[in-house]
Amino acid sequence: MDFFYPNFTNDFWRIIGMVFFDDRSHFITCDGKHFDKEAIMSFCRSEGIAMYDTAASVRRLKDNASDKFLEIVSPADIPALLERLPECRDIAVTGQKAAETAAGILGCSIPSPGSFTDIRPGLRFWRMPSTSRAYPLPIEKKAEAYRRLFGK
Repeated sequence: MDFFYPNFTNDFWRIIGMVFFDDRSHFITCDGKHFDKEAIMSFCRSEGIAMYDTAASVRRLKDNASDKFLEIVSPADIPALLERLPECRDIAVTGQKAAETAAGILGCSIPSPGSFTDIRPGLRFWRMPSTSRAYPLPIEKKAEAYRRLFGK
């Protein structure tokens, strides 16, 4: 996958469209079947949003996208990333596996979905609701949580 959340059945980019543009279709291409990677990348650059994985290396234990069957072989070096991004004020993860991994790296507790914990003054760690349709929360409620994250 050459960018984050490219699976059309995942609602991440729909939620971001709702939060920033009041339009869940904002990042959908004209054919209605894909997300517009260039529009997404341009948006992220203009808003100062950086995206990265919580793991540098993973192993899929079954041939599916479920985090339940995902083994973290080596976690990402988040402290090194933060050194390169001194203006970073918020780290947000989606899903329980990412939250567990990042909290372990950062040495902090895992907040409840839609909330944050302070890592240090000026830096918060957010645990966001999963944008997978398998996560049992209406997209509008998920968007509310993301609005809090982005101050919208």
